[in-house]
Amino acid sequence: MDSTLKNWRKEEKKAIKLLKVVGDLRFDRGIELVLFRRDIYDSRPSQVIHNHHHGSNYTSNPITIDDTLDVARAIERMESLAPSRIDIGKIAANFKKGGNGLDLESWLKDLFADALTGESGEIEPRDVVLYGFGRIGRLLARRIIELTGRGDQLRLRAVVIRPKMKDKNAELHKRASLLQSDSIHGEFGGSVRVDEESGDLVVNGNRIKVIFAGHPSEINYLDYGIENAMVIDNTGVFRDREALSIHLRPGIDKVMLTAPAKDVDNIVYGVNHQQLDPEEKIFCAASCTTNAIAPVLKVFGSEFGVESGHIETIHAYTSDQNLLDNFHKKPRRGRAAAINMVLTSTGAASAVAKVLPDLAGKLTGNAVRVPTPDVSLAVMNLVINEKVDVERVNKAMRKASLHGEMVEQIHYSTSTEYVSSHVVGSTSAAVFDAPSTIVSSSGRQITVYAWYDNEYGYCCQVVRLAKYASRVRRFAFY
Repeated sequence: MDSTLKNWRKEEKKAIKLLKVVGDLRFDRGIELVLFRRDIYDSRPSQVIHNHHHGSNYTSNPITIDDTLDVARAIERMESLAPSRIDIGKIAANFKKGGNGLDLESWLKDLFADALTGESGEIEPRDVVLYGFGRIGRLLARRIIELTGRGDQLRLRAVVIRPKMKDKNAELHKRASLLQSDSIHGEFGGSVRVDEESGDLVVNGNRIKVIFAGHPSEINYLDYGIENAMVIDNTGVFRDREALSIHLRPGIDKVMLTAPAKDVDNIVYGVNHQQLDPEEKIFCAASCTTNAIAPVLKVFGSEFGVESGHIETIHAYTSDQNLLDNFHKKPRRGRAAAINMVLTSTGAASAVAKVLPDLAGKLTGNAVRVPTPDVSLAVMNLVINEKVDVERVNKAMRKASLHGEMVEQIHYSTSTEYVSSHVVGSTSAAVFDAPSTIVSSSGRQITVYAWYDNEYGYCCQVVRLAKYASRVRRFAFY
């Protein structure tokens, strides 16, 4: 065996040791370890090694498995650490950069001081009901179940479906099949089965009641043992406060809409989530495009000030469009989605003003729907208040992706080979394409590009907001 392969095998063995610590902390203590923002629980050893290589986007000092394994084992020895989500890649990088003369465990105790008090160790779980089980509904189910862990945060208890077939068992099996296998996002990493006797889906040990109903008014959730739950409406049918309020049935405490709404709070997690009134019953997670561009615009607004701008979204086609030419109430969207680029409108520019009021009246926007089934690209042409160069623009975004409140929202890519398929399955709201940044000769007009998975990446944002609104967010260290 040559030395290169021998070294690879050694790294795989270390990765296996790391994964064991990751699994033990997740299930025994509710501590979730991630690596440079990527989930590593249930990963293959080779994926763990690759994720360490991926860390070069974040730090100039290479981070090895030895480094992260040391951090993970030190965390394991901290018996009083409350349930947390911890990026061991970035923590290892920060420690190597400057540990202030402390040994690793002392440095970590300082870092985790707030989570070592023991005061926030117990979280009251929140039941979740998905109203609708289409593209977004199924991906929300995947994400919630992937993050269930010990079941002490969000617990998916039910999905509500408008019946399509007379034979409910046959429909259940079809729905289960769609959850198990997805043409874009691949196979679900786990078990999906139908319990015909109870009419439940059982997904990775989560028993999910399937409620067939034509309207929310038909349902009493207490009949299903569901109390104080949050409904996440992903149907797009109910689009204002009055319509959404019908979800506030017995057993339901809060309602979140996965689309923009006119008369309810539009919230982008990481940008304006702290403005959400804890007592608010009805709110929305804005749109996928608003979630992608708002974090980027907030960074530029804070760093340079935005005078004006235009947002153009190159957007994947959606089920709202027609597969073949047919009637559609909106202009151009009646033409076959899979063979046309369709110029259409977007409300993202105006929606951003609800999230970032300082940008009200400063932005215009349009969209081009293109023949790809997922992943979109936002092109932001902005006039800013300061003179900058490409390096300064990219440095501001790189800093935001590493530190502060939006490390989960912004991923920073330095790859010159980045294309849309790379973004499928991204948990970030936006991937900033640094090599594509353009600055005009005046230094005040910039053009930047942000990729986003308008399905899964958006769902990750929805789940983050659901945790925040339900008060089940754990300590986070990135």
